[in-house]
Amino acid sequence: MMLKTQLDKYIEQYETAEFIKDDPVMFLHKFNNKQDVEIAGFISSMFAYGKREVFIKKVNHIFDLMENKPLDYIKSFNEKENNLYECDYRFSKDCDFVQIVKILNKLYCENETLESLFEYSYKQKNEIWNMFQGVVDYFYSNVNEEKITKGFYHLLPNPAKKSALKRLNMLMRWYVRKSAVDIGIWNFIPKSELLIPLDTHVAKISRKLGLLNRNDNGYESVIELTNRLKEFDSEDPVKYDFALFGYGVNNKV
Repeated sequence: MMLKTQLDKYIEQYETAEFIKDDPVMFLHKFNNKQDVEIAGFISSMFAYGKREVFIKKVNHIFDLMENKPLDYIKSFNEKENNLYECDYRFSKDCDFVQIVKILNKLYCENETLESLFEYSYKQKNEIWNMFQGVVDYFYSNVNEEKITKGFYHLLPNPAKKSALKRLNMLMRWYVRKSAVDIGIWNFIPKSELLIPLDTHVAKISRKLGLLNRNDNGYESVIELTNRLKEFDSEDPVKYDFALFGYGVNNKV
């Protein structure tokens, strides 16, 4: 268990408040109202790919447009009079994000929330991957396809395609775990069911450590790695996301 001991030390070192300032989780910590927090997390996670300094700048711009009142902005959103300009990012365009905000407006104006949407889907499916499918299907079924580009589907990827869904899994880590970094505002799903947010960097480190044997970075690799991490802590396997980050920093992987 020498590897577990080493990784546990990295968790102690990196799962601290200091981690927040350079990570997209920073946006959840800017708000106190639960619904502001969940909207901030959802938006932040969608843009959290590519160069960190670039997408953090983009998300800051979005919240500036919302006057740092995401719930109020969502509930009062008017598609014809919206101010969501320069919200394009890499594969997605302004119009793609406008449609997502429009659907969020529908959700919240019907006295529902992101939490209620995720929870309903989880209770229907009783499994986290199928929960993601239900949530994404809600957005797909409510979008005006004539007003979007393919970038809409990059912001909200289809779980049926069996990619790693790194950003959605990261989002659930933020929402469900409670720590110095993660917010822990949702409790309808146990943290033992969370899946590791897998990207190319985490995959590379995991293979180097012998935690991941598969060569692809898709759904099957997410399951394999999460199951290996459950051998270290069956109740909270995704806490090792911090350990893998720390290992990468210290070993220049």
